[in-house]
Amino acid sequence: MRVCVPVCAKSFVELEQACERASAFADIIELRLDCLEDNDWATQLESLIRKQSRPLILTFRPSEQGGHRVLSRAEREAFWKRDWSSSPTALTDIESDLVCDAASQTFGGSFEWSRVIASHHDFSRVPADLEHIYERLAATPAHVVKIAVSANDITDCIRIFHLLERARREQRNLIAIAMGNAGVATRILGPSRGAFLTYASLEETSATAPGQVNAQQLRSVYRMDQIDEETTICGLVGQPVMHSVSPHIHNAAFAAEGVNGVYLPLEVRDIEGFIKRMVHPKTREFDWNLRGLSVTAPHKSSVMELLDWIEPEAKEIGAVNTIVVDAEGLRGYNTDVHGLMEPLRKRVGSLTGLSVAVIGAGGAARAAVWALQRDQAKVALFARTRPKVESLAQSFGVSFEPVQGAQFRDFDVVINATPIGSAGWVEGTPAGAEQLAGARFVYDLIYNPVDTQFLKEARDAGCDTLGGLEMLATQAQLQFNLWTGKTPPASLMYDAGLAALSR
Repeated sequence: MRVCVPVCAKSFVELEQACERASAFADIIELRLDCLEDNDWATQLESLIRKQSRPLILTFRPSEQGGHRVLSRAEREAFWKRDWSSSPTALTDIESDLVCDAASQTFGGSFEWSRVIASHHDFSRVPADLEHIYERLAATPAHVVKIAVSANDITDCIRIFHLLERARREQRNLIAIAMGNAGVATRILGPSRGAFLTYASLEETSATAPGQVNAQQLRSVYRMDQIDEETTICGLVGQPVMHSVSPHIHNAAFAAEGVNGVYLPLEVRDIEGFIKRMVHPKTREFDWNLRGLSVTAPHKSSVMELLDWIEPEAKEIGAVNTIVVDAEGLRGYNTDVHGLMEPLRKRVGSLTGLSVAVIGAGGAARAAVWALQRDQAKVALFARTRPKVESLAQSFGVSFEPVQGAQFRDFDVVINATPIGSAGWVEGTPAGAEQLAGARFVYDLIYNPVDTQFLKEARDAGCDTLGGLEMLATQAQLQFNLWTGKTPPASLMYDAGLAALSR
């Protein structure tokens, strides 16, 4: 497995420092020379190249093809006509227009073809003529063909995987990537399916293309070096998903249990197309060892009509958060209820007869109300939007009130089942300290951040509190068991999630 880490810096000094950091995780380092503002190429670049212990890729990309500076064709031609013999191990990533002209002898320079990566980029879509682009580049003498296109939904990955299969049959070196969050699977699984290499960012903030995974995480969290075609694949389905710590939790469990498995973030817009074309064993369009899926917003309810069997509890709740994939079809479960209730019971004991306020009107609130009523708690709903909470309250026969101005002093437990206060969503809190004063116990289902504003307000009001990370780990433990038959310690999964959130 080859991991290439691109480094992009404005000066040669910064570039050299970045190379030193990248060498800890990279098999190959890409020097993004189009990032440089220094103009003293001759001496500094040759010196930098000689110092590197890792093989290199040299890239000098124009802005219209994803580079960091405006470059004329004449500037690019002059650059690639230089003598690169000072770096016998360096590959040169050259755009398709120059490569194809050179191959047809309309470009006056000559390339050392054994070191050329012929690259094509499309930052807007997967082009309709993708296969023709591959054929045109494969017809050149270039050592490697690179095609990077943009995935607007996860099903765009299918054509990339098909292209990798074709290149392997034809014994052609190919780098094929679907850029963007919807294409992350191609970056992680590509090398196990024949890709010449994959790209990973040096730091979270230094990606040189959309959807690049951090190099350290690629090796430590996803254990990419151990992925092969027999690897069990599970993943998180939703939109968005890249913020989730579920990959950290489940991949830690795979490692601890000695299972050849990987858990991926799978950003899905069209859930029906995804299930039909990539998941269901009777209709999917390419072969991968997919075993299970976690399902998050906005697909927990809409996915139900696409499954072959659903457990009775999930049917009653009206939401599925777990799918098991086998040869016969797709089975749906709801592990959120177990994840929500087990930590709560540990803190407050039996819920029979307790007064519980649930803030929210979405899928999490629905699961909470169903579970609390099963445990014979007295439930009341609170929300900001009346029509939505009114429908939910009528479904379960509970009272409802607006959360604005509500007082929770008469409740034993107050549960936040809204996204208010979660990272990357909505800042703030659904209720303040004055509202929470007098409540016995406050439970926030949000896990990121670990300490939400809602929990801080509750502590200021003198309430005992619990955050959502324990719920996440508890429900994930049950998911993992459904997929693999193994039960890793919930504490291991919790610690993995906490470590990810503490970075």
